Amino acid sequence: MIEPMGRISPLDEAQISFFANNGYLLLRQACSDDLLDIYNRHMYNLAKNEIPDQPDSVEKATFSFRVFNPHLKDSFSLQMLKIPIIRGALAQLMGDEAVGVQSMYFFKEPGSKGQAAHQDFEYIHHEPNTMIAASIAMEKNDEENGCLRVIPGSHKLGPLPHGKVKNILEHADWTTETEGVDLTAEIPVVMETGDILFFHSLLVHSSTRNKTKDRFRRSYVCHYIRQDSNVTLRGDLKRKIDLY
Repeated sequence: MIEPMGRISPLDEAQISFFANNGYLLLRQACSDDLLDIYNRHMYNLAKNEIPDQPDSVEKATFSFRVFNPHLKDSFSLQMLKIPIIRGALAQLMGDEAVGVQSMYFFKEPGSKGQAAHQDFEYIHHEPNTMIAASIAMEKNDEENGCLRVIPGSHKLGPLPHGKVKNILEHADWTTETEGVDLTAEIPVVMETGDILFFHSLLVHSSTRNKTKDRFRRSYVCHYIRQDSNVTLRGDLKRKIDLY
């Protein structure tokens, strides 16, 4: 297969095999601190300006959770979705060029809840199933500020049923929770600034409450499908974004 011009291949065979077996792959320091610092400041201002009539409550009102699909209205966020190392890694993991379908910038302020264990496929149905998420750690993500937790190999179980969230003190109650899997098998994925976590659409994963008093847990999470896949049911996510 001839690679499109300019696409890099950052993964080795061991990394590709690890993803196939475990459903996730962590790339260390894949983005520069300077780039992420500029983007964090940019997103702070972007979010703040969305509710200019509430300057006194901007932190609480806007930064408690996320900005949804900023790539559709913000050129900086669009370019962050197209970072070359992400495009190259996705092509290696999918076997063909990827396209972007969704982006989310998470603020996760101190005290905010996490999301219960789930599979991304539950929220973004698509055919054929090729979706991979790429989560960029905009700052240190650890167990104290509510990092992602994954169940290695759970992507091999296929789509699982999802039901009501059980622990509403730890997890937001507007989401759903995976059923039929041993959640005690979850492990934390601690990430440093600039790390990128790739994970399969069927990988069971969650996050916990930010237990700190003064640390956010910012991350930029984008979802990609192979170029021959199509999102079904979600009309708001049918637009495909080329990565080159």
